[in-house]
Amino acid sequence: MRANRSRDTGPELALRRAVHARGLRYRVAARPIKELRRTADLVFTRVRVAVFLDGCFWHGCPEHHTVAVRNRDYWASKVERNRARDADTDRKLAAAGWTVVRIWEHEDSLDAASRVEAAVAEARAALGRRPDSGDA
Repeated sequence: MRANRSRDTGPELALRRAVHARGLRYRVAARPIKELRRTADLVFTRVRVAVFLDGCFWHGCPEHHTVAVRNRDYWASKVERNRARDADTDRKLAAAGWTVVRIWEHEDSLDAASRVEAAVAEARAALGRRPDSGDA
């Protein structure tokens, strides 16, 4: 398990490159709410958009999640706890005025970047900011 990285994974780097290429600037691996021990992969602080890139195994992707061969009960419980924590995070961030974007690791990075860009643009419009103003 030591080899499983919590940040700078291949899918995360691809998403960051695609979002950056669209001119969006963000914070990496930051807490949207300082008091909440939850870290988003990309955070647009000024417009309050938090992006989470979820791994298919760890977060129970409906398309690609596989059942563990060993310690089946442990891993099933672990994935359920992760999904419950994700839902709790989404509720808490929404209550604090944040927009949450969840992306699966198997999604195309360019398509995912389009979703992020749309969420940021919508949040900017809601705040009355110019489309070209800085984000992070």
